[in-house]
Amino acid sequence: MPLKARITNPAIANSRTISTQSQPPGELPGDDPDDVLFHKNHGVRTIELNRPKKLNSLDGSMIRKIVPRLIEWTKSDLANVIIMKGSGEKALCAGGDVAALAKWNQEGAEGQARSKAYFADEYKLDHLIATYSKPYIAFMDGITMGGGVGLSVHAPFRIATERTMFAMPETTIGFFPEVGASFFLPRMDGFLGTYLGLTSERLKGVNAFYHGVATHYLHSSALPDLENRLAELQFKDYAPLQERYRIINSTIEEFVTGLPHDEPMTLTGSIRQAIDTCFAYDNIDDIISALDTAANESSNTEVSDWARKTKATIMERSPTSVKVTLKQLQLGKSWTIDHAFQREYHIASVFMEGHDFIEGVSARLIRKPAQTPKWQPATLSEVGMDDVDRYFVTRGQEQLQLYNRGQTASFLQYPHAWIGLPTEDSVREVVEQGGKSKGDVVRHFVRLKEGKLGVKEKVEEIVSRKTSVVEGALVWDNQAEGNREASLSRGSRDPAGAR
Repeated sequence: MPLKARITNPAIANSRTISTQSQPPGELPGDDPDDVLFHKNHGVRTIELNRPKKLNSLDGSMIRKIVPRLIEWTKSDLANVIIMKGSGEKALCAGGDVAALAKWNQEGAEGQARSKAYFADEYKLDHLIATYSKPYIAFMDGITMGGGVGLSVHAPFRIATERTMFAMPETTIGFFPEVGASFFLPRMDGFLGTYLGLTSERLKGVNAFYHGVATHYLHSSALPDLENRLAELQFKDYAPLQERYRIINSTIEEFVTGLPHDEPMTLTGSIRQAIDTCFAYDNIDDIISALDTAANESSNTEVSDWARKTKATIMERSPTSVKVTLKQLQLGKSWTIDHAFQREYHIASVFMEGHDFIEGVSARLIRKPAQTPKWQPATLSEVGMDDVDRYFVTRGQEQLQLYNRGQTASFLQYPHAWIGLPTEDSVREVVEQGGKSKGDVVRHFVRLKEGKLGVKEKVEEIVSRKTSVVEGALVWDNQAEGNREASLSRGSRDPAGAR
């Protein structure tokens, strides 16, 4: 049975706070009492986003319910596993309620402050999830975009289904990939994260799993049974978090029935090589030039068509958003998880004061019929370095105060990264040990991952694309890494003083 969303602890229910304070927010008059449902099944606590007609889009009312529950559950010995899911079959969460934010921003400084307060609350929730002290599982069943990514992508367990549709569409509305995307996207294989962040390309179904957005792939029909099975789990009181992760990982694997044969892996082979070549640069002009070269000189028609389409897509986006996003993702490689959310809060605050967010949201989502946004500045060449730098200046700015400030609040790499499929870096390490065949490398990872479905397919794709055979043994192709190092050696200057 769903529990009423209202918090019964008076100390929490009566708390009211400025959004940059670290106390949990309390509900406000006018909040929808049923936009989030909470369920209890033995040791499982489930958060169900309950706005199916709006694809479970996230708003402040929902955040004000979720945060106190998560904080309460950290203190409960009875709450063992947290599940985040969406009501209905269409979406976990299609994003934040950006239409409301755009309308607020048109009211001037007071409305902009209200929008900034929303992002502060959202990012504090996302960081709490990213650093949560108990196992947290996200059912990425259906559309998972924008704000929905923040509720899921930093979790140790992220389950994709045949209905999953992942994207970061922010540059289409004059914004930037946030909710911790500055941490997640740069840590994807190669330059795939940069490509996804700049173009808003979608990953559907099992491809969200293959490319590391999800850690598992299940058919959606298995989710209710999995939820019940998780409720049966019992952990020793002294079991460390990683041990609990291993038990849950094995439990989820019990419900894996296979990979879809009619849904091939996308963004592979020559297209993937082109992504890593074209998006290795720290300057958008160089990226556009690389796309032009691929479009005009590639003998592979698939690559040339992709390059032309990709360039056209980038040129349709907000020029300011594109340049800010590229810089954000370059700097994000060196940001810790807490620093990423703090910096994103400052970037979002500057966007709330500008033209393109209001114009992008209004043109694409509010005006009927939808229109092509009129960006200001209108072209990439009109956006100067100083225009971009102001989104990254933090001197004299109030720092976002996060809920979790303990030992687990900050990390440079996900401590649960082992749960998903092997990464390119992990495959490279094995190949560079020398003397191994393709079969040796594949068998190594299949054993390491205890037969996890998808490992064979992922490793074979990486080996086929990134290695050659010399005297019977695999050798890693360092050309792409050379391009990457050349780009990184130029660096991306951080106005806040860090690289």
